Formats: sequence, C-alpha cells, structure tokens
Amino acid sequence: MKFSLFLHMERYDDNKTHQESLAELTELVQIAEKGGFEMAWVGEHHAMEFTIAPNPINYITYLANKTSSIRLGAGTFIAPFWHPVKLAGEAALADIMCDGRLEFGIARGAYQAEFDRLMNGMPAADGGKYLREMVPALQKLWTSDYAHDGELFQFPTTTSVPKPLQQPHPPMWVAARDPDSHNFAISSGCNVMVTPLQKNDEEVQDLMNKFNDACANNPQVDRPDIMLLRHTFVGENEQELTVGTDALHHWYSMFMAWARNNQTPDNGFVDRLSSEDLGEGFSKEVLRNNLAVGTPEEVVARLKYYETLGVSQYSYWADNSLSFEEKKKSLQLFIDKVMPAFKQD
Repeated sequence: MKFSLFLHMERYDDNKTHQESLAELTELVQIAEKGGFEMAWVGEHHAMEFTIAPNPINYITYLANKTSSIRLGAGTFIAPFWHPVKLAGEAALADIMCDGRLEFGIARGAYQAEFDRLMNGMPAADGGKYLREMVPALQKLWTSDYAHDGELFQFPTTTSVPKPLQQPHPPMWVAARDPDSHNFAISSGCNVMVTPLQKNDEEVQDLMNKFNDACANNPQVDRPDIMLLRHTFVGENEQELTVGTDALHHWYSMFMAWARNNQTPDNGFVDRLSSEDLGEGFSKEVLRNNLAVGTPEEVVARLKYYETLGVSQYSYWADNSLSFEEKKKSLQLFIDKVMPAFKQD
C-alpha cells in the first residue's frame, strides 16, 4: 500500500492570511515528499474559506516548483464547472509544467452551495451526467482530433493544445460511491477514489465491495488502483489524541454547516454547527473510533486492515483545524512510526 497526502488551504477566521495558509500547505507537501509519500492531492472548491481551492491547476503548477519527485494530484476537478476543451488543454499544460507528475482526479461535485453560485442552482446530484460525458471526451482530446455532439457539450473537430507529457494521458481517477460510478470509472480505464467520511470501517468494506464487484464486471480491464481518503491524526498519548479529535470535530461542524446550505455566508465564512446540531453521528467519541485517529500502533493496525481489503493507496487527509505545528507533528509521526510498517517500492 502506498501513501498520499490530501490537503487544502483552510481558514476558520481571518486571523491567518492566505499567504500564511499557502506557505503551510507547501511545507506539508514538502515534508510528505521527503518522508516518502507518493502523491499530494488538492481539490477544487469555490467561495468558502473553510476549503480554499478555486483551481487545482494553480496548486499543481505552484507546487511543481517547490518539489521534485512527489506526484501532484487534482483531488478533484468538478466536472460541471469545466468545459472539456478548456480542461484538456489546461491540464495538459500543467502536466508539462510539473514534468509529467500530474494525477488527474475528477468528480461530479458535492456542495449544493457551490452549484447555487456556479450552476444557477442546478442540483449537485445532476453533476454525474457531466462527469460521464467529460471523461471520454478528455481521453479523446488528449490523443487526437475529436468532435463531440453530446447532451451537455457540443464542439466541432478540435484537439488538446498542448498534449500532456504523459501519454496517452495522465492517470485518471474518478471519485465514486454508488455501484454505477464504480462501474463507470473502471470501464473507462480510470482509478477510483473513495471516502467514508466520518463513517466506520463497515462503510470502507462496503465501498471496497462495490469496487471489487465493478472489477469483476469489467474483466477486460486490468485492476485499477483504489485510493481510500481518511482523516488521519497520529498522537503519542491520549492528551494529544483528544486535541486531534477535538480539531476534527470542529472540522466536521464546519463541513456540515456548508453541506446543510442553510446559511448566508459572511465574506466566505459560515457559523459552525453546535455539538447538538451536529448530532451523535459526529460526536467526538464516534470520530475517535471511526477515523484513523490513534497512536502509531493503533493507526498501523487500522491501515493493515485496509491493506487486507485491497486498498492500494491510503490518503492521509490533513484538513482538521489544527495549528500548523500540530499538523506537522502528526504528519511526521505518521512518516516515522506508521509508514515503516508497510513495504514501499
């Protein structure tokens, strides 16, 4: 099992500048590279200080000049927010700029708040049809001339300019949850990204069952990689683990505040939910038990279980509202005391 880092610039108030947040993100990626992580991922989100990521390409091209070997991933481009011709060319140029280190992730999108602002209120669930039309169009644009006459996009004969450095194209990853999305990803020659969010390991098993079923449904395709994205915090004692759990509880109280979409943001911020409003499903006890929060020995045991399920990449999700020093300490503990338990190429 290989390892990646998943992170964003995150602000919970205006006490930290965006420049400081970018510097912190950059240093975490550099620590991950030095520690042997294979990839670093940054997503796409709009108009929310909680998750600052207006364009993954900006991060990838910036980090390309701050790193040398770690692969740089979009985790993920939101399909409805792009046109295939535009995305093909911009991603190809990013692949050139990072010397062929681009990992291309794509998803349908999740936050209705973003769709309200970028797609005139289109239901976020409708983003799946954009994803399904986008992926094959990109694959063809990256390799040759191609004309498209689809339900959502129409364009005459064109091609990606430039072409990506990686041929025929960068590795593609699809964020999947339901069986149809797993089948679509694998039949399209893509790797798969899954996240159980705050749910327990039964959800991980269910996601792996869907992935394995999709692999069985597509025997003509070599088994792709599957990445499991999980909030992770490593501490040396219960006092440190309490701090980490509290920070993740804070994160989920913000996540659900945005997901419920019933507040008017104030300059990019919303009010976090109270513990009562967040509910027992997100209690600190649930988060401590369900997420990869623990001592190095506890985290190793949990990740060994994921490895037995067939997870090929474990992604350390670093968004959590902790201070920068606490984030660095947890990440270094993971590098020093968790990763050595897993054979690396």
